[in-house]
Amino acid sequence: MTSIDVQNLTKEYGTRRAVDDLTFTVRPGRVTGFLGPNGAGKSTTMRLVLGLDRPTSGTAAVGGRPYSVLHEPLRHVGALLDARAAHGSRTARDHLRVLAASNRIPARRVDEVLEETGIASVARRRVRTYSLGMRQRLGIAAALLGDPEVVMLDEPSNGLDPEGIIWIRELLRRLAAEGRTVLVSSHLMNETASFADHLVVLGRGRLLADTPMREFIDARVQPSVRIRTSDATALKAVLARHGHDAVEGDDGYWTVPHARVDDIGRAVSAAGVPILELSSAEGTLEQAYLDLTAAEAEFTAPDQEA
Repeated sequence: MTSIDVQNLTKEYGTRRAVDDLTFTVRPGRVTGFLGPNGAGKSTTMRLVLGLDRPTSGTAAVGGRPYSVLHEPLRHVGALLDARAAHGSRTARDHLRVLAASNRIPARRVDEVLEETGIASVARRRVRTYSLGMRQRLGIAAALLGDPEVVMLDEPSNGLDPEGIIWIRELLRRLAAEGRTVLVSSHLMNETASFADHLVVLGRGRLLADTPMREFIDARVQPSVRIRTSDATALKAVLARHGHDAVEGDDGYWTVPHARVDDIGRAVSAAGVPILELSSAEGTLEQAYLDLTAAEAEFTAPDQEA
């Protein structure tokens, strides 16, 4: 199958280095989340992969070849970088028909992707009448038009309603399950956590992380356990014997940092301490991401005093 390979990729605009010696591979069969603060170089990197910008040095290849040499490229790579790219005076159907004709894609695919993206009923309306969410769906339809092995989407959830967000989540998972290479850039951490298997994280043009998502989180945010009991004294004694310090919260729960729920549950249960509630407080992608990128954001607001 086809992968995206970035090797020592650098892009400079005058004295500003937008992409700084990047090397990573986006592999098929999984959804790779592409993360980073504003100005981190994500959009520039995607443009370099798609041949829309020329690198200062280094290479970006799809299936071992630069995008610029691909014959009928929509059959190989489908991309959404800007939902406003479709000409406003065209209908959605005509926009897709032009793309299909220019890449020798069968005309039937136009109707198929219109149905798949949920805009078949408005396909004869001019694009300028579309909402942002509808334009997003049209952009995704265009990306899927050639049934490509590689799909690259920049902020695909932008403007979508809750039903649309669930739909794009399921679509991304399905594309990866079919063995395709899927790269998704997003600022929405909770959404990325719902569909991504792997993460590539940039900061100021440099590679900060290239790792499975769960490993990324666990390496930066220690898990904890929340427990509620009717015998706090016995609970603290048991936890202390096992080397744990518990912190009592205002809500009646005790928090045990740096612990796993299975270990705490076994220890407390074996000691006969009554357990009213027991749950795991796993680290989140947002916590891990902010921990990694705290010093990499180009634009930050000052902390507000209480």
